[in-house]
Amino acid sequence: MEPESGPRAAAVVCHAHPLHGGMMHFKVIFRVAKALQEQGVAALRFNFRGVGRSEGVHDHGRGEQDDARAALDELQRRYPSLPLLAAGFSFGANVALRVAAAEARVRAVASLGLPIAHLDDLDFLQTLRRPRLFVQGGNDEFGGATAIRAVVDPLPEPKRLLIVDGADHFMTGRLDEVHATVADWASTAPWSAGQPSSAAPRLR
Repeated sequence: MEPESGPRAAAVVCHAHPLHGGMMHFKVIFRVAKALQEQGVAALRFNFRGVGRSEGVHDHGRGEQDDARAALDELQRRYPSLPLLAAGFSFGANVALRVAAAEARVRAVASLGLPIAHLDDLDFLQTLRRPRLFVQGGNDEFGGATAIRAVVDPLPEPKRLLIVDGADHFMTGRLDEVHATVADWASTAPWSAGQPSSAAPRLR
């Protein structure tokens, strides 16, 4: 999804768990990509291996990180001068965060519905110092308000946390709020604040 005027950044958007119906056309993924597009970010949605017409088989998050890197490669080919971002929902949030932690070319990352209950090790987040947005349903069955605060509060700046009060994991009935939050974050050009000393989005 490309902005009508020339893009000022480009993002890969990673979908939910492939074995539980996750795919690039999922509503949350579409709304995230649309919100980014509205703020001048070219957004590339793609299917992980084994989903839709993508070749291969599910690899429990390992190969899927390679898929996300391949998507970044494609964005870099299309937009060689633009900063790159990563975003993801649920399983895709974990993939996006891990790729961002390992790839210096990812300048900012957005995590939505991080499935905390299914993740054994989140220590790698301490090494990720680029701007991060976390959006979590307050009643997310895989990690609600208390769980996400325990993950995000100790993390270094710059970071931003929005808890969607009362929302479940899939943000049922709350996608307009999710859309607005991602758009607001992207409007601040977080990719230009690569160092903690830069003006950081507020944590709330």
